Amino acid sequence: MNNRAKLNQRKQNAGKQRHKISRNQRSSASARLLEILVNNRRRRVGGTYAVCSAHPAVIEAAVQQSLNSGSLLHIESTSSQVNQFGGYTGTTPAQFANWIGSAAKNAGLPAERVLLGGDHLGPFPWRNEASASALEKASKLVRDCVAAGYQKIHLDASMACADDSQTGISEETIAARAALLCRAAEQAHRELPSGSPQPLYVVGTEVPAPGGELNESGAPSVTKARDVHRTLKAFQSAFAELDLEPAWERVIALVVQPGVEFGADSIFEYDSPQAKSLTGALSRHEGIVFEAHSTDYQSPKALRKMVEDHFAILKVGPWLTFAFREAVLALSAIEGELFAGNSSGRRSQVREALESAMLGNPSYWRSYYHGKEDDVRRDRIYGYSDRCRYYWADPGVKKELDQLLANLTAAKVPLTLISQYLPHEYEAIRTGILEAAPREIVQHRILRVLRIYSDACSITPSD
Repeated sequence: MNNRAKLNQRKQNAGKQRHKISRNQRSSASARLLEILVNNRRRRVGGTYAVCSAHPAVIEAAVQQSLNSGSLLHIESTSSQVNQFGGYTGTTPAQFANWIGSAAKNAGLPAERVLLGGDHLGPFPWRNEASASALEKASKLVRDCVAAGYQKIHLDASMACADDSQTGISEETIAARAALLCRAAEQAHRELPSGSPQPLYVVGTEVPAPGGELNESGAPSVTKARDVHRTLKAFQSAFAELDLEPAWERVIALVVQPGVEFGADSIFEYDSPQAKSLTGALSRHEGIVFEAHSTDYQSPKALRKMVEDHFAILKVGPWLTFAFREAVLALSAIEGELFAGNSSGRRSQVREALESAMLGNPSYWRSYYHGKEDDVRRDRIYGYSDRCRYYWADPGVKKELDQLLANLTAAKVPLTLISQYLPHEYEAIRTGILEAAPREIVQHRILRVLRIYSDACSITPSD
């Protein structure tokens, strides 16, 4: 049998027995994830939502929601948030893993219910460098994530680098680069202690940019079924070229475009009939589900329908920090009412500090907001893109936020003001399920979003 025949035989054999769980993996978080995905393929119900955020308040709320619902805590960090150089959070994969693990353990959440994933792991942070340099750094990031205990890896080499054609790169190139990253992950896993869970992989070429980017001229086009077949074939071939057939059997999901996205002030909601051909394409690919990015701000009905249509992994991030910002600015308005005409103590300046930080370093929002000056000013703080999430860790912003929480913790906040500015939290306080304390109010606001995803991913979602 010649080399080409051997390669074709390996490609045919790959995937015949997908996602076989080894004995040492059966009690892991990745095993729980596989059970969820198998159930979704068989019964069209049940899924998982991945919290793509490094904000402490979001992580705290995510842990609490996992405890409340008995579900998997699925947390993912992007290559820009967390990498070997610290990312924009100043955190390495090992530090991020230790932080999430400690938060879960301190809350009483078992380790087998904590799944860490890497989102958009690839050249994105270094796309302005030559491809060889960018891929070398991306491979190091993937190795560090696996070494830190990340069990789910999104291999994303879909972006062009500095020495690539300005018209973009081919699907074959994307797949070949993803296979190189996969090889780095497999090598890192072999260096882990015996019995460590094997990495699970997500692939794709129609990958939305991290953080959500909307073409305001119209809804994004839904991925065509023929593109699903072609893309999976390209990736399978690329994996086989590097003798990665065992890793290919652990590819669990494909990133596609289901027609959902959001921008500064626009949301395109999931349309199941429009995606019918796309969702039907999975019938030819055993053990594969879709991973949906940019699902933020979708309605509960749309999210439930996405799960039914085998978008079994829902990514959410900006909506959670959007909820955080809503709560913080509402509390700031309450503080303003309490401190009006009161010269004792110092009123915080959260809104002003946030605006100052964003204007002082516009790199995280400038390319996202366009139009008249008043529109840009509004979108900087209130836009669905939520680019202000990059600035909460700024020392000046953090100082004012701490002042706000301290002021309201020391004061007795009248329920009438909570009713005015935070009506949902007011109802929760009146029914006795929420304490009228600022930190609990902030967490409740984030939990409202997480519950929407939890219900959508539940086998028996609540109405």
